[in-house]
Parts: sequence; structure tokens; C-alpha cells
Amino acid sequence: MLKRIMYKKIAIASSILLSILLLYLIPSNTEEINLNKNQTLEYTYPNNLQAIYLLNNDNYLSRTKINIQNNNELKKATELIELLTINNKKKDIIPTGFKPLLPEKTKVLNIDLKDGLLTINFSKEFNNIKKKYEEKLIESLVYTLTNIKGIEKISIYVNNEPLTNLPNSKKKIKEVLDKKYGINKSYELTTLNDIDSYTVYYISNYNDEIYYTPVTKYINNKKEDKVKIIIDELTSSLIHESNLMSYLDSNTKLINYEINDDIIKLNFNDIILSDITNNTILEEVVYTIGLSLCDELNVEKVIFEVNNKEISTFSPKTLD
Repeated sequence: MLKRIMYKKIAIASSILLSILLLYLIPSNTEEINLNKNQTLEYTYPNNLQAIYLLNNDNYLSRTKINIQNNNELKKATELIELLTINNKKKDIIPTGFKPLLPEKTKVLNIDLKDGLLTINFSKEFNNIKKKYEEKLIESLVYTLTNIKGIEKISIYVNNEPLTNLPNSKKKIKEVLDKKYGINKSYELTTLNDIDSYTVYYISNYNDEIYYTPVTKYINNKKEDKVKIIIDELTSSLIHESNLMSYLDSNTKLINYEINDDIIKLNFNDIILSDITNNTILEEVVYTIGLSLCDELNVEKVIFEVNNKEISTFSPKTLD
């Protein structure tokens, strides 16, 4: 009987001690748990994406983006020129299905930027470009380098001499080049008189990735409205090529538009909406129209309206 009472007292005492111990530990654990809950993990993502125009498997120069190291305009240009060179040291970051065109071992002898004009003096290896690629090489350089903020046009020298004729075909080119030079050129001419051009961005697809591919079309009509021509081109039920697409519904109508300074405002019917309930436009539609108009009209912002209500905006400054 005495033993039973003793055991009971020991059990009670042990329970009390255990309760005290738990009461002591629980607040500490709770505080630790709360601290862990309040911790946040910060991830750093590369934010130096820059557009670069590379040749794809369909022989089109397409707009893709590459993370680069530099922020200074000249250093950016130098790094991009290196990436545009065949078998460059950073070739592993070139997206699969794309390739650069600048001949292997081509060096930049010197480079200068003044008043928006980038002057590049290449080594003699520049002239090793194959004839079938020489025009596309110029297009690639122009579109890639003028995409850098602060660079509006470029001038190419080879071994200290201005490049005024292409190396193989001897086709004459201007000493100062900008995007008016064109890219992925397509000719729809019936005469050599009254020639005009416009550039449209289409969608191309490789390994389930979407890329934007510009095509400059040469036509005989100088009087047509460029904005309407581009929208009509993208709403056409006919695809320009089997590997170039537009996601803009053929029933989409541009009601009107206005340009103020460097902003263009487009007013469409509601067919442009991919989701009427949420008033959204497909990103691919915004990009193809936005890229086309910014390049063609040299505007900085495209505002999309549906029945006079603002739905979306596009600016190339926020793309890269």
C-alpha cells in the first residue's frame, strides 16, 4: 500500500516537472517557428536581356533575347558583336536553332559612338562572308545594334575603309545605315518606279518557343496608309509563309488611330480581344503590332483601345 502511494507521488511529481518543462520549451519553439515562417527567400534573376537578330533554320533573321553583362552602350555593342560572330567564346548561350553570321575570327579594330551613330571598324575577316549571307549579315548588325538605347544608326568600316559595297555581290549600300535598310526582304514589285516599303513582325515557332520575325516588304504604292497596311497584313487570312504566322483574327477592324509625338493610339473593334470577359488581348497580337509600328513609325509607345476604352499598352523600352 505504501509503495503504491509512493509510486503515485513520484508519477504526479514527474508529470508536474514534465508540464513545467513543456511550458518552458513551447514558447521558445513557437518563436523559432514564427521566425522561420517570416523568413523570405530572395531570388536574383538576370535583368540584362538584350534583343539580338540571329538566323533561324528557315533562313530568316529572328528576334531573340540574350542575357549580356554590360550596361554601357559601347560595351553592350561590343559584346553583341562578339555574339554575332561564328564560333565565338560565348556560343553556348546562343539559342538552339539559331546561328550568327559574322565570319569566324572577325575582330573589332575600333568602335565609337557619337550623336547616336555607332561606327565599327572590323578586321579584314569580315569580307569572308558567303555571298548568300552578306545582306543578311548587314541586316543582323543593323537591327541588333540599333536596338540598343542611344544607338540610332551604324556605319561599317572594314580594315579602316568604309563599307560602301557588299564584299561579294558588290551591291552598293549607304555609309550610314538604320532600320530603313530592311530585313528578311520580300519584293512585291511590278515596276521600278514609286517603290516603298514597310516592315511587319510575324510569329515563328521553334521547339515550342515563340519568336518574332520581321519581314520588310517592297511595294509600288507610296500613298497607302502604313498603319492600315500593317494591320491589314496581320489580319489577312493568308499566312505570309507556312512558317510565319499572325494570331490577329481576320475580322479585327482598326476603327481609327491617332499619333501624338512618339505615341500611337489604336482603336479596334472587340474582335481583337482574346477574352471579352476580362478585356484581354493576346500577348502575341500586342507584340506583332507593337514591334511593327515602333520600327516603322519610330514611336515609343503603342496604346491599344477597344471601342475607345484603353485595354493594353506596348513599349519596346520594357521588352528587354
